[in-house]
Amino acid sequence: MEERVGELWHRLITRAAQSRYPEAAVTLQQVNTRVTILFRALGGDVGLQVEAAHATEHAARRSLLHRIAGDNKKAELAWRDEQYLRLPAVIDCFSTTQLNRDLYRWLVVLAVGKQLEDEPWFSRNQRLTCEVLEHYPSIRPLYQRLVSAHLAQRLQPPSHQPLELAQESAIRQALLEPGSIEHLPQAHRPPHPVPLWLHPCPPVSMSRQQNRDNRESSSGGGSKALEPETKRLAEESDKKETKGRGLVTIRMENIFTWGGFLKLDRDAEENEDLESAADAAQDMDLITISRDARGAAGKLRFDLDLPAAAEDDLVLHEGFLLPEWDFKKRQLIPDLCRVVPMLAADAGSSTLPSHLYRTAKKLRAQFQYLAPSRKWYKGQQDGSEIDLDAYLRFATDRIAGHASTDNGLYRLLKAGSRDLACLLLADLSLSTDTWVDNHARVIDVIRDSLFLFSESLSATGDAFAIYGFSSRKRDPVRFHQIKRFDEHYNGAIRGRIQAIKPGYYTRMGAAIRHSTSILKEHQSERRLLMILSDGKPNDLDKYEGRYGIEDTREAVREARAEGLEPFCVTIDSKANDYLPHLFGSTGYVVIRKPSELPRELPRLYAKLTS
Repeated sequence: MEERVGELWHRLITRAAQSRYPEAAVTLQQVNTRVTILFRALGGDVGLQVEAAHATEHAARRSLLHRIAGDNKKAELAWRDEQYLRLPAVIDCFSTTQLNRDLYRWLVVLAVGKQLEDEPWFSRNQRLTCEVLEHYPSIRPLYQRLVSAHLAQRLQPPSHQPLELAQESAIRQALLEPGSIEHLPQAHRPPHPVPLWLHPCPPVSMSRQQNRDNRESSSGGGSKALEPETKRLAEESDKKETKGRGLVTIRMENIFTWGGFLKLDRDAEENEDLESAADAAQDMDLITISRDARGAAGKLRFDLDLPAAAEDDLVLHEGFLLPEWDFKKRQLIPDLCRVVPMLAADAGSSTLPSHLYRTAKKLRAQFQYLAPSRKWYKGQQDGSEIDLDAYLRFATDRIAGHASTDNGLYRLLKAGSRDLACLLLADLSLSTDTWVDNHARVIDVIRDSLFLFSESLSATGDAFAIYGFSSRKRDPVRFHQIKRFDEHYNGAIRGRIQAIKPGYYTRMGAAIRHSTSILKEHQSERRLLMILSDGKPNDLDKYEGRYGIEDTREAVREARAEGLEPFCVTIDSKANDYLPHLFGSTGYVVIRKPSELPRELPRLYAKLTS
């Protein structure tokens, strides 16, 4: 009976305190394409990705009903940083769908403006608003509708709190007349959130690099993903040593909050409920982690390192120093990376794998139609037979007494040629060791793709080369030689393809620059650089996120400036988020089913070159 009464009371008070309009809600997923195009069209940073923002606690004054119901503690606000434009996952603060949709548009336009360091949030949002209304006067009616609707919802502080009243009055005045208030009055409580402005104190996220290092340095096990993928406030703490485990202390005031220190390390013998752990993490605003040097039994902590020279591939050259693009400084840093050419030393001669025989036979038959047909070349000084037309003209001129010269009385049957060269650059990073299905890994799919690609191009006579790459920081970037332009496709090349294996990380910019230097030396009218990858650029050092993306983009731009045609083929399902920024809207293709890559790669080459 008590549970029933409590349930009814909770439902009643929650409904009475409801200040949202779920029936008019608009989600970011519904408008993601439109807001992204709008952000780019207005000159927003093309390197930023649009992602969902999570709700953060605002600590502002709440109404009595909200305090009783225990809700309205958090607000979803927009912000931007060096890598992301964060927008609310759902906007349902207004009673009409159109107003909620307009708020997405307004936040995107507001985020286009320049972000100045150390500028107070109150002044920054007023400045950005003034710039938007000045540059885009047509958006003023939309802004006025949003301001009117929002001001009608804002909570008025009580009359006995003059500081909060002054603060609220300043915010209202700043919304109605942006730029009219220089400073926000101070009060004991922060002001109520303003959904029309960018976040006053955006959350900071843990380094993604640290997350990846932690994943790679631990053994496999169960995991529970947090949905949706949103940022959390994060801090790192020193490990607290605990010698005894028999005494449990509880601070009663912490029972109803997750905003404190939460010990998250797990022992091997513990059997935690991952579902409840994920729910707890979703409720946390602050996630504190610490590094624990002690590992559980049966676990091995390791770091990727280069193998011994006796077990490694053969180093062909001490390396080439290449620059790297620093997008923050907007300049190339010279001689920052070292690319080391390598060759599989233990790769012998090999035949085509038996499971590829049938597919290779079909592809060779199809690609033979791409081979240039043979044709007669007339007016040759030497050839396989006499050119009758040229001989008759020569004989007629002599009989008529005209001066005549022998300009070539033979004709020659020669095979035509396509003036085309292709360099295929394959990503051999550690991620290729993952499994595509129950039968093959990504590296196996790439290996089959290289086999069929080579079999197909050998039927056309086109000049082609194949290289692979991986990296561990900027020195060295391992550049594996599989087939040079001056080598014929034979058993030795098949042996090198058979010997490829997962490497380390993906410093794509350096690999593209070195491939460009190789391909531009080939004297062909058309030169195609195909990049085969399974993920975005990354490495152990700062080559992560925006830095790696921008360096790769600059390397692609440099390749195009040399007259090359870069094109990326990927099996990454999330590639549409970053490849348009790297290669343009027509410079890449995503293979939805990785298992189909071996057959699709040669056909894609045929479309690109026919």
